[in-house]
Amino acid sequence: MQIHESGENYLEAILALSEKGPVRSIDVAQYLGFSKPSVSRAMTLLRENGYVVMDDIGLLSLTPAGLEVAERIYERHRLLTQWLIRLGVDPEIAAEDACKIEHDLSPETFEALKRHSQAMGGA
Repeated sequence: MQIHESGENYLEAILALSEKGPVRSIDVAQYLGFSKPSVSRAMTLLRENGYVVMDDIGLLSLTPAGLEVAERIYERHRLLTQWLIRLGVDPEIAAEDACKIEHDLSPETFEALKRHSQAMGGA
């Protein structure tokens, strides 16, 4: 199933937040700067499509399918952010720009950037 950019952003946010502990919808809303109702609707859609599960107390976790998407996008985000910072871009702007680029970059181009970054001693 094809997932939209907004869905990728939600999954990436859950992954990033889960590195610090349990994740609730309100955490995702605050992390992304979205309203709670918007996040609740997105979580419903992501659950219905098999990317996220919510337990009895409202904690979110990624399914294997959700984790696969989130890890792919998060890897792109981290590498692109570091790459832009090494080019001299302010870290905050680099993170914002990486978020814009990460969804549209072809797998071939990303792999080339990754190889280049590794060859240069980066991420």
